[in-house]
Amino acid sequence: MTIANSPLTGKVALVTGASSGIGEATAAVLAAAGAKVAVAARRADRLEALVARIEQADGVALAIEADIAKPGDITAMVDKVVSEWGRLDILVNNAGVMLLAPAAEADLDDWRQMIELNLIGLMATTKAALPHLKASKGHIVNVSSVAGRVANPGASGYAATKFGVVAFSESLRREVYADKVRVTVVEPGLVRTELGDHITNVQSKAGLEHRLATMEALTAEDIANAIFYAVSQPPRVNVNEILIRPTDQER
Repeated sequence: MTIANSPLTGKVALVTGASSGIGEATAAVLAAAGAKVAVAARRADRLEALVARIEQADGVALAIEADIAKPGDITAMVDKVVSEWGRLDILVNNAGVMLLAPAAEADLDDWRQMIELNLIGLMATTKAALPHLKASKGHIVNVSSVAGRVANPGASGYAATKFGVVAFSESLRREVYADKVRVTVVEPGLVRTELGDHITNVQSKAGLEHRLATMEALTAEDIANAIFYAVSQPPRVNVNEILIRPTDQER
């Protein structure tokens, strides 16, 4: 059900990486709060199912099949949102992959994939959306990670991309604050999602599974609620950074 008198009523949001996990949960929360939500990812069937669930709850949503690693897809995605609804108020840059491995064992293609999607794709999506967000005095939310604050062994490539997201977000904030555009970087700790499913390094995957088994991890909805908190503040409030860990996660 839509939240009555929500500050997001009439807003238009675009969420990348919305076919599962944090992106899917965030799209549902923003739609329930009154926003029209465009959901983007590569898995069109998942997106259509999400749109159907949002519409069944009286929300408004639009599915856009897009690969954030492809510049042409990014341009078409942003253009479709603005063509459909005439504006863009909230961009949630969530698409990303986590391919953990010690540096000595890492696959260079895995590093390239993370850089292209986690960092370059996020930056390119922001650039494409920025004229519309300046026009609406909008809000950019970049999903980083606790790995963007603490660089642990076995996560060097992933951490490099997430430190990059944090640095990009702060520089961007200082570039656009005078345009009344807000920038928030969200840094989740351990979250129970599909993110670890694509890890090919056997030891790294086993290590992640062990950590998930020994603590109560966050849910995607926990992160979605943090994002909603940031974007629902009054225009004078810019929540720059949210670092959110499970209660029993040390690092």
